[in-house]
Amino acid sequence: MKTIKHYILVGAALLFSWGCDEDFVEVNTNPYAVTEIDPGLLFAGAQRTHLGTWAAEHTIVQQFVNPYNQGATLGFNFNEDIDGVSNPKWDQSYPTTIRNMTQAITLLGDDTERVNLLSMLRIWKAQVFMGLVDGYGDVPYFEAGKAVSESIFSPVYDDDAAIYDDLYNEITGALGALDPNADYVSADLFYGENSSNPTGNAADQVAKWKKLGNSLLLRLGMRYSKVNATKAQSIVEEAFAGGVMTSNADNAYVKYDGTLYVQDENNNLRNFSHFNYAAEPFVDQLKSTNDPRAKYILANFEDPGAVANDPDPDTDLANQFGVPIGINNTDLANPSGPYRGARGGGLNYSQMNIWIVASPAAPDFWVTFAQTSLLLAEAAHRGWVSGSAQTYYNDAIRADMEVYALYPGTSPISDAEITAYLAEPAVAFDASDALELINTQYWIVNLRNGTEAFANFRRSGYPALSPNLSNNNLNGGFARRMSYPDREASSNAQNYAGAAAGIGGDNLLSRVFWDAQ
Repeated sequence: MKTIKHYILVGAALLFSWGCDEDFVEVNTNPYAVTEIDPGLLFAGAQRTHLGTWAAEHTIVQQFVNPYNQGATLGFNFNEDIDGVSNPKWDQSYPTTIRNMTQAITLLGDDTERVNLLSMLRIWKAQVFMGLVDGYGDVPYFEAGKAVSESIFSPVYDDDAAIYDDLYNEITGALGALDPNADYVSADLFYGENSSNPTGNAADQVAKWKKLGNSLLLRLGMRYSKVNATKAQSIVEEAFAGGVMTSNADNAYVKYDGTLYVQDENNNLRNFSHFNYAAEPFVDQLKSTNDPRAKYILANFEDPGAVANDPDPDTDLANQFGVPIGINNTDLANPSGPYRGARGGGLNYSQMNIWIVASPAAPDFWVTFAQTSLLLAEAAHRGWVSGSAQTYYNDAIRADMEVYALYPGTSPISDAEITAYLAEPAVAFDASDALELINTQYWIVNLRNGTEAFANFRRSGYPALSPNLSNNNLNGGFARRMSYPDREASSNAQNYAGAAAGIGGDNLLSRVFWDAQ
């Protein structure tokens, strides 16, 4: 009986196929499928790149802490190498951002008339890879993102120093190709027609991208300051001569509405609020200097486990207390211990303000005038660029405080507040402490750019944080990189093994090339 049924089905299938063979292509073509796509749309989608994870980069540099050790929440606060905590930058860069930009560049081709779009793609792709190298060391670069165009599914890992050399070539080459008389990229999320800082023509847009590209070049050059000061100075001088950002109107950022478009990292803090706490060193820095940004950063919620139910938390700076580094929630909640104990469904400590700086509607800032001015302040202090280090430093602080007006639920920080802050003894510029002052401010400015905060902490050695000594997993020091995703050891085994060996082992203590001991 099974055999008879089999032949009946086969016969029916053959009759059906003969009957519709002439219409096969038409019947099996989805009339709604996307067969062509504008590279500009791929570019716009790739502009929302990963800025760092609260539980990873921000925890390493002691701005944020999750004191709960519950398996999945174990991570950098306990010096543990946990795959899921190290993965977000990798996972949010390769599968979509890099693949889409690589495909867009392939679609445009070398002879495209859309030279400005191609140049913007090259600059932004360099920014993404700079973050990947800074986070992991050797990574797939020259073969990355080519699964569609060249069927490369297991890309080799390239030497991090060689990648940086090519990033320099990509940025400078793209800057040279930008043409004020060529195409206007309306899809550009930073300076396109629907952006927060819109331009209306190619000339103005190109001027903005030249400043953005040179500011990235400045950042790249400063990365060499510890390992090759001569090279650092040369690149910094080139970026400065090319023209970097000069005001907040040049900032590269994207805003969210908090409902249809949300900042996912911040949204997680709201949804899992009992894991969200400000770290003691960061809170102490803000308190000791009477920082007017603090009221938008820190908050005491009536119930730390249900922060969304408290739209008017306590933001009085005197009442803010950060969680000590490396201490677990059980000890922190002990009412008879040395800590502040429990409150509601969490701990009696300050949290990131989920209505403002950690709001799902908070903007993402990738490259800013404040960052750029602080790097110029250090460069001027080193004698690499002209201008006053103190002026760059003060301008950077003022600029960063002014952008807080872009966050939801804020009013502008007043000139009087800014002036008073700049006069604080631990803030006022002093050439003898310039490097510490400048790079401590860089730490604050990059509160929501964990990639940059982590990189600059390793490069500069500031702020002067104490290592997490909850155990000796890091030999009494700090994490110097994040580990590769575990799946790379199986899905790209040969290339992974070579990369791990090349950097001294796939662990938290291996160093990126520019992070010399």
